[in-house]
Amino acid sequence: MSTGTGEVVRTPEERFEALPDFPWRPHHREVGGLRLAHVDEGDGSPIVLLHGEPTWSFLWRHTLRELRAAGHRVIAPDHAGFGRSDKPTALDWYSYDRHTTLTGELLERLDLCDATLVVHDWGGPIGLRLAAEQPHRIGRIVVTDTGLFTGHQKMTAAWEAFRGFVEQTEDLPVGMLVRAACHSDPGDAVIAAYDAPFPDAASKAGARAFPLLIPRTPDEPGAAAGQRTLDALAADTRPLLVMWADSDPVIPLATGEKFAAALGGEVGHVLPQAGHFLQEDQGALLGRLIADWLAA
Repeated sequence: MSTGTGEVVRTPEERFEALPDFPWRPHHREVGGLRLAHVDEGDGSPIVLLHGEPTWSFLWRHTLRELRAAGHRVIAPDHAGFGRSDKPTALDWYSYDRHTTLTGELLERLDLCDATLVVHDWGGPIGLRLAAEQPHRIGRIVVTDTGLFTGHQKMTAAWEAFRGFVEQTEDLPVGMLVRAACHSDPGDAVIAAYDAPFPDAASKAGARAFPLLIPRTPDEPGAAAGQRTLDALAADTRPLLVMWADSDPVIPLATGEKFAAALGGEVGHVLPQAGHFLQEDQGALLGRLIADWLAA
Protein backbone atom coordinates (compact mmCIF):
# COMPACT_ATOMS: atom_id res chain seq x y z
CA MET A 1 0.00 0.00 0.00
CA SER A 2 0.96 3.64 -0.29
CA THR A 3 -0.45 6.91 1.05
CA GLY A 4 1.53 9.41 -0.98
CA THR A 5 4.07 9.74 1.83
CA GLY A 6 6.00 6.54 1.25
CA GLU A 7 4.92 2.92 1.48
CA VAL A 8 2.76 1.61 4.31
CA VAL A 9 3.58 -1.67 6.04
CA ARG A 10 0.77 -3.80 7.46
CA THR A 11 2.36 -6.38 9.75
CA PRO A 12 1.19 -9.95 8.99
CA GLU A 13 -1.13 -11.18 11.74
CA GLU A 14 0.84 -14.39 12.13
CA ARG A 15 3.64 -12.40 13.73
CA PHE A 16 1.28 -11.78 16.67
CA GLU A 17 0.48 -15.43 17.34
CA ALA A 18 1.09 -16.82 20.84
CA LEU A 19 1.82 -13.49 22.51
CA PRO A 20 2.51 -14.06 26.22
CA ASP A 21 -0.41 -12.97 28.48
CA PHE A 22 -2.08 -11.09 25.62
CA PRO A 23 -5.10 -13.08 24.38
CA TRP A 24 -7.18 -10.15 23.16
CA ARG A 25 -8.03 -9.71 19.50
CA PRO A 26 -7.70 -6.30 17.87
CA HIS A 27 -10.47 -4.05 16.61
CA HIS A 28 -9.69 -2.04 13.47
CA ARG A 29 -10.87 1.34 12.21
CA GLU A 30 -9.91 3.28 9.12
CA VAL A 31 -8.66 6.69 10.23
CA GLY A 32 -6.81 9.15 8.03
CA GLY A 33 -6.39 6.56 5.29
CA LEU A 34 -4.75 4.08 7.65
CA ARG A 35 -6.03 1.01 9.44
CA LEU A 36 -5.55 1.62 13.16
CA ALA A 37 -5.83 -1.16 15.72
CA HIS A 38 -6.99 -1.06 19.31
CA VAL A 39 -7.93 -3.48 22.06
CA ASP A 40 -11.42 -2.90 23.53
CA GLU A 41 -12.26 -5.16 26.45
CA GLY A 42 -14.86 -5.19 29.21
CA ASP A 43 -17.84 -3.04 30.11
CA GLY A 44 -18.40 -0.17 32.49
CA SER A 45 -16.77 3.25 32.63
CA PRO A 46 -14.13 3.64 29.89
CA ILE A 47 -10.39 3.83 30.46
CA VAL A 48 -8.04 4.69 27.57
CA LEU A 49 -4.43 3.49 27.80
CA LEU A 50 -1.97 5.29 25.49
CA HIS A 51 1.45 3.76 24.93
CA GLY A 52 4.61 5.51 23.80
CA GLU A 53 7.76 4.68 21.84
CA PRO A 54 8.77 2.03 20.84
CA THR A 55 6.00 -0.04 22.46
CA TRP A 56 2.38 -0.93 21.61
CA SER A 57 -0.81 -1.95 23.41
CA PHE A 58 0.93 -5.17 24.52
CA LEU A 59 2.69 -2.97 27.11
CA TRP A 60 -0.58 -2.60 29.06
CA ARG A 61 -1.58 -6.27 29.29
CA HIS A 62 -1.13 -6.69 33.07
CA THR A 63 -2.67 -3.29 33.81
CA LEU A 64 -5.57 -3.97 31.42
CA ARG A 65 -6.40 -7.25 33.16
CA GLU A 66 -6.65 -5.57 36.58
CA LEU A 67 -8.80 -2.70 35.28
CA ARG A 68 -11.13 -5.05 33.46
CA ALA A 69 -11.48 -7.19 36.59
CA ALA A 70 -12.43 -4.03 38.49
CA GLY A 71 -15.39 -3.55 36.17
CA HIS A 72 -14.10 -1.12 33.56
CA ARG A 73 -14.11 -1.01 29.78
CA VAL A 74 -10.47 -0.72 28.72
CA ILE A 75 -9.37 0.63 25.33
CA ALA A 76 -5.70 0.41 24.33
CA PRO A 77 -4.92 1.84 20.86
CA ASP A 78 -1.82 1.20 18.80
CA HIS A 79 -0.48 4.47 17.39
CA ALA A 80 0.11 4.61 13.65
CA GLY A 81 3.53 3.09 13.08
CA PHE A 82 3.26 0.72 16.04
CA GLY A 83 1.70 -2.58 17.05
CA ARG A 84 -1.02 -3.89 14.75
CA SER A 85 -1.66 -0.46 13.21
CA ASP A 86 -0.45 0.47 9.72
CA LYS A 87 3.10 1.77 9.49
CA PRO A 88 4.07 4.51 7.01
CA THR A 89 7.73 4.09 6.11
CA ALA A 90 8.59 7.76 5.51
CA LEU A 91 10.16 9.40 8.56
CA ASP A 92 8.78 12.82 7.64
CA TRP A 93 5.20 11.47 7.66
CA TYR A 94 5.31 11.35 11.46
CA SER A 95 4.43 14.47 13.43
CA TYR A 96 3.01 15.46 16.81
CA ASP A 97 0.03 17.14 15.15
CA ARG A 98 -0.76 14.13 12.96
CA HIS A 99 -0.66 11.61 15.80
CA THR A 100 -2.78 13.81 18.03
CA THR A 101 -5.34 14.16 15.23
CA LEU A 102 -5.42 10.42 14.51
CA THR A 103 -5.88 9.50 18.16
CA GLY A 104 -8.51 12.20 18.59
CA GLU A 105 -10.44 10.88 15.60
CA LEU A 106 -10.32 7.38 17.06
CA LEU A 107 -11.81 8.65 20.33
CA GLU A 108 -14.54 10.35 18.33
CA ARG A 109 -15.29 7.20 16.33
CA LEU A 110 -15.59 5.28 19.62
CA ASP A 111 -17.83 8.11 20.92
CA LEU A 112 -16.04 8.18 24.26
CA CYS A 113 -17.12 10.69 26.89
CA ASP A 114 -15.95 11.18 30.47
CA ALA A 115 -13.23 8.55 30.03
CA THR A 116 -10.23 8.06 32.27
CA LEU A 117 -7.03 8.67 30.30
CA VAL A 118 -3.82 6.85 31.28
CA VAL A 119 -0.65 7.93 29.48
CA HIS A 120 2.96 6.81 29.28
CA ASP A 121 6.00 8.07 27.37
CA TRP A 122 4.89 9.56 24.00
CA GLY A 123 1.31 8.72 24.93
CA GLY A 124 1.64 11.68 27.29
CA PRO A 125 2.17 14.51 24.80
CA ILE A 126 -0.52 13.03 22.55
CA GLY A 127 -3.07 12.16 25.22
CA LEU A 128 -2.59 15.20 27.43
CA ARG A 129 -3.04 17.47 24.43
CA LEU A 130 -6.31 15.68 23.64
CA ALA A 131 -7.38 16.08 27.27
CA ALA A 132 -6.88 19.84 26.87
CA GLU A 133 -8.49 20.06 23.42
CA GLN A 134 -11.37 17.60 23.93
CA PRO A 135 -12.21 17.97 27.64
CA HIS A 136 -15.69 16.45 27.24
CA ARG A 137 -14.09 13.13 26.27
CA ILE A 138 -11.64 12.95 29.19
CA GLY A 139 -12.95 13.14 32.76
CA ARG A 140 -9.89 12.00 34.71
CA ILE A 141 -6.15 11.85 33.95
CA VAL A 142 -3.49 9.36 35.07
CA VAL A 143 0.12 10.26 34.25
CA THR A 144 2.99 7.74 34.27
CA ASP A 145 6.60 8.45 33.32
CA THR A 146 6.01 10.99 30.58
CA GLY A 147 6.15 14.74 29.98
CA LEU A 148 5.24 17.61 27.72
CA PHE A 149 7.78 19.07 25.32
CA THR A 150 7.86 22.86 25.18
CA GLY A 151 11.39 23.38 23.88
CA HIS A 152 12.34 24.69 27.31
CA GLN A 153 12.93 21.26 28.84
CA LYS A 154 16.52 20.28 29.47
CA MET A 155 17.70 17.19 27.62
CA THR A 156 20.52 15.19 29.19
CA ALA A 157 23.73 14.17 27.46
CA ALA A 158 22.47 10.57 27.61
CA TRP A 159 19.31 11.62 25.80
CA GLU A 160 21.25 13.44 23.10
CA ALA A 161 23.38 10.33 22.60
CA PHE A 162 20.22 8.21 22.32
CA ARG A 163 18.72 10.64 19.81
CA GLY A 164 21.85 10.43 17.69
CA PHE A 165 21.76 6.63 17.84
CA VAL A 166 18.12 6.54 16.71
CA GLU A 167 18.77 9.01 13.90
CA GLN A 168 21.64 6.93 12.55
CA THR A 169 20.21 3.44 13.07
CA GLU A 170 17.73 2.43 10.38
CA ASP A 171 17.15 -1.06 11.80
CA LEU A 172 16.39 0.04 15.35
CA PRO A 173 16.74 -2.79 17.93
CA VAL A 174 13.30 -2.25 19.47
CA GLY A 175 13.28 -5.19 21.84
CA MET A 176 16.75 -4.35 23.10
CA LEU A 177 15.67 -0.77 23.88
CA VAL A 178 12.69 -2.01 25.89
CA ARG A 179 14.79 -4.54 27.80
CA ALA A 180 17.40 -1.90 28.66
CA ALA A 181 14.80 0.43 30.22
CA CYS A 182 13.09 -2.21 32.39
CA HIS A 183 14.15 -2.75 36.02
CA SER A 184 13.91 -6.54 35.65
CA ASP A 185 14.55 -8.52 32.48
CA PRO A 186 11.08 -9.41 31.15
CA GLY A 187 12.41 -12.45 29.29
CA ASP A 188 12.93 -13.37 25.66
CA ALA A 189 9.27 -14.15 24.89
CA VAL A 190 8.19 -10.67 26.00
CA ILE A 191 11.01 -9.00 24.10
CA ALA A 192 10.00 -10.96 21.00
CA ALA A 193 6.48 -9.54 21.40
CA TYR A 194 7.90 -6.01 21.22
CA ASP A 195 9.83 -6.93 18.08
CA ALA A 196 6.80 -8.65 16.50
CA PRO A 197 5.17 -5.53 14.97
CA PHE A 198 8.27 -4.76 12.91
CA PRO A 199 8.95 -7.29 10.12
CA ASP A 200 11.77 -5.23 8.60
CA ALA A 201 13.79 -2.05 9.04
CA ALA A 202 11.43 0.07 6.93
CA SER A 203 8.52 -0.70 9.27
CA LYS A 204 10.40 0.92 12.17
CA ALA A 205 10.05 4.48 10.87
CA GLY A 206 7.62 5.43 13.66
CA ALA A 207 9.88 4.06 16.38
CA ARG A 208 12.75 6.07 14.89
CA ALA A 209 10.71 9.22 14.25
CA PHE A 210 9.24 9.84 17.69
CA PRO A 211 12.52 10.72 19.48
CA LEU A 212 13.39 13.06 16.60
CA LEU A 213 10.07 14.92 17.03
CA ILE A 214 10.95 16.25 20.49
CA PRO A 215 11.48 20.02 20.13
CA ARG A 216 14.74 21.17 21.67
CA THR A 217 13.97 24.89 21.30
CA PRO A 218 10.68 26.80 21.70
CA ASP A 219 10.52 27.60 17.98
CA GLU A 220 10.69 24.00 16.76
CA PRO A 221 7.51 22.19 15.61
CA GLY A 222 5.39 20.92 18.50
CA ALA A 223 6.83 23.22 21.14
CA ALA A 224 4.00 25.77 21.06
CA ALA A 225 1.37 23.02 21.25
CA GLY A 226 3.20 21.48 24.18
CA GLN A 227 3.28 24.82 25.99
CA ARG A 228 -0.44 25.42 25.35
CA THR A 229 -1.23 21.99 26.73
CA LEU A 230 0.90 22.53 29.82
CA ASP A 231 -0.69 25.92 30.50
CA ALA A 232 -4.18 24.50 30.06
CA LEU A 233 -3.62 21.52 32.33
CA ALA A 234 -1.92 23.62 35.02
CA ALA A 235 -5.25 25.43 35.44
CA ASP A 236 -7.36 22.27 35.05
CA THR A 237 -9.59 20.97 37.84
CA ARG A 238 -10.18 17.40 36.65
CA PRO A 239 -8.99 14.62 38.97
CA LEU A 240 -5.29 13.89 38.37
CA LEU A 241 -3.20 10.94 39.52
CA VAL A 242 0.57 10.91 38.88
CA MET A 243 2.55 7.71 39.38
CA TRP A 244 6.23 7.17 38.67
CA ALA A 245 8.81 4.41 38.66
CA ASP A 246 11.48 4.56 41.34
CA SER A 247 14.26 3.62 38.90
CA ASP A 248 13.39 5.18 35.53
CA PRO A 249 16.65 5.65 33.59
CA VAL A 250 14.89 7.69 30.88
CA ILE A 251 12.72 10.14 32.88
CA PRO A 252 13.95 10.03 36.49
CA LEU A 253 11.65 10.39 39.48
CA ALA A 254 12.99 13.89 40.20
CA THR A 255 11.82 14.95 36.73
CA GLY A 256 8.47 13.33 37.42
CA GLU A 257 8.07 15.33 40.60
CA LYS A 258 8.75 18.56 38.72
CA PHE A 259 6.28 17.62 36.00
CA ALA A 260 3.60 16.73 38.54
CA ALA A 261 4.10 20.10 40.21
CA ALA A 262 3.81 21.87 36.85
CA LEU A 263 0.45 20.15 36.41
CA GLY A 264 -0.64 21.37 39.83
CA GLY A 265 -0.26 18.01 41.54
CA GLU A 266 2.29 15.67 43.07
CA VAL A 267 3.50 12.12 42.57
CA GLY A 268 0.85 10.09 44.34
CA HIS A 269 2.61 6.72 44.14
CA VAL A 270 6.22 5.73 43.52
CA LEU A 271 6.27 2.21 42.14
CA PRO A 272 9.12 0.12 43.58
CA GLN A 273 11.59 -1.86 41.51
CA ALA A 274 10.31 -0.31 38.31
CA GLY A 275 12.10 1.16 35.31
CA HIS A 276 10.84 3.37 32.52
CA PHE A 277 8.52 0.62 31.30
CA LEU A 278 6.85 0.33 34.69
CA GLN A 279 3.96 -1.51 33.02
CA GLU A 280 6.40 -4.41 32.53
CA ASP A 281 7.90 -4.25 36.00
CA GLN A 282 4.74 -3.41 37.99
CA GLY A 283 1.83 -3.56 35.54
CA ALA A 284 -0.60 -5.37 37.84
CA LEU A 285 0.16 -3.02 40.74
CA LEU A 286 -0.33 -0.06 38.42
CA GLY A 287 -3.76 -1.40 37.43
CA ARG A 288 -4.82 -1.96 41.04
CA LEU A 289 -3.73 1.53 42.07
CA ILE A 290 -5.72 3.09 39.22
CA ALA A 291 -8.77 0.97 40.04
CA ASP A 292 -8.57 1.89 43.73
CA TRP A 293 -8.24 5.58 42.88
CA LEU A 294 -11.27 5.46 40.63
CA ALA A 295 -13.28 3.57 43.26
CA ALA A 296 -12.44 6.20 45.86
